[in-house]
Amino acid sequence: MAQLNSHYLKLKAGYLFPEINRRVKVFTDANPEAAKRLIRCGIGDVTEPLPVAVREAMHKAVDELGQRESFHGYGPEQGYEFLRSTIAENDYRAHGLDVAADEIFVSDGSKCDCANILDVFGHGNRIAVTDPVYPVYVDTNVMAGHTGEADEARCLRRPHLPARHGGEWLHARAPARACRPDLSLLAQ
Repeated sequence: MAQLNSHYLKLKAGYLFPEINRRVKVFTDANPEAAKRLIRCGIGDVTEPLPVAVREAMHKAVDELGQRESFHGYGPEQGYEFLRSTIAENDYRAHGLDVAADEIFVSDGSKCDCANILDVFGHGNRIAVTDPVYPVYVDTNVMAGHTGEADEARCLRRPHLPARHGGEWLHARAPARACRPDLSLLAQ
């Protein structure tokens, strides 16, 4: 019988972006005129259509994948060389920055990379995060078993982030915040 990863049960807080959407809806419902001018900066929120160059490139790529001679399936683990070279040339070297194509890594997104990098590290490591922090950095550590149980009395906003927590969890917060790390743990 398959076993559930018990560390998932430690997740207490709701995910950030549904909470943002809930609050935006409350605000826009109460302020319809202001809602027309609201610039939304939540996840995946776009305000402009795709530029012509992007649409043309996507059509070309789809057409290539539709022909046996030009079909190429999954790309290499570092990203296609032509894409990395184009990024190096147009986004870096064109602006005076000496970045080589082999210094560029193209992935399917930062969330996957953040979660996957945790597989490299053992559970006995110390982990430091800032606050505010992108939720995936905390949640992936919780789900990977790098923390102990949530201590809601210690920190109501981020209950998984006391100064010392299960697997040596350090939490660096601005001094004016409610949860403060015990920096003496860094010397241990």
